[in-house]
Amino acid sequence: MSPSELPDLQALLGRYERPLIQYAHSFVSDLDAARDIVQETLITYVRALSAEREQTTEPPPTGGQHLEGWLFTVTRFRALDHVRKQQRIVPMPFLPDGFCQKPGPSESVESRDELVWLLKLVDELPENQRELIRLKFQSDLTYDEIAKITGHTAGNVGFLLHHGLKRLRALAEQRRTERRNVR
Repeated sequence: MSPSELPDLQALLGRYERPLIQYAHSFVSDLDAARDIVQETLITYVRALSAEREQTTEPPPTGGQHLEGWLFTVTRFRALDHVRKQQRIVPMPFLPDGFCQKPGPSESVESRDELVWLLKLVDELPENQRELIRLKFQSDLTYDEIAKITGHTAGNVGFLLHHGLKRLRALAEQRRTERRNVR
């Protein structure tokens, strides 16, 4: 494949690198491993484009939602392979884009504590609900995109998200009540 035929890798990285790393990180809880997984995904993409031009193989998507779904799906499989090799999953919270809008020091600490607390509650949900909540709210994917990545139907994604959020609200209320009773 000649350099002129390569996709705009800089634009590809700018658009997908951070969301893919966050998604991989939710599986592996190791930022360096998540970065490696995303790097392998992008290398796989470029190699698949190159192989597609040389042979009559199924080409990877080159843009839009199909590309996004393809990248998230490959990242998911690579992350799950990594987890299987490591034989453990230790979720680690991250701060979403735009989280801090210049609050004061006490507000910043309080907000961060609330986010960490909420992410710990998410970790108490069943694994399939945790993954769907992360894909929806951390990666901002649609139900259809999540369905393609996870293998669920879009309706099942909605059902699991609804019940996961309902359970999350109940856990949050229960923990707040417990906090009040301790004080």
